[in-house]
Amino acid sequence: MASTPAATPTSLKLPTGLKMKLEQFAQKAGMSLHAYMLETLSDAVQSAQQREAFALDSLAALREMKASGLGHELADVRAHFSAMAQFRKGLRARPPALQAKPLS
Repeated sequence: MASTPAATPTSLKLPTGLKMKLEQFAQKAGMSLHAYMLETLSDAVQSAQQREAFALDSLAALREMKASGLGHELADVRAHFSAMAQFRKGLRARPPALQAKPLS
């Protein structure tokens, strides 16, 4: 049997309107208000972590691009994503991978 992580009690005072909306969404989801708020807070933390990781990855990619002088022109990236969308719909063959080029 898996153990439940330790819980720390906290007090949260919600504006009445927000609490009412949360109760409505919890009821629609078939959850208690407490469970719904825990899930919502957990989702918010996960989203914040993903945004933070994306920002760090972006900075690392920018540093790498500046150090190497290689990158992708925006028009090339847009064309590639458009071709990938067509590929995913089964309308064309997979486009070749983008190749980094010297940037001016």
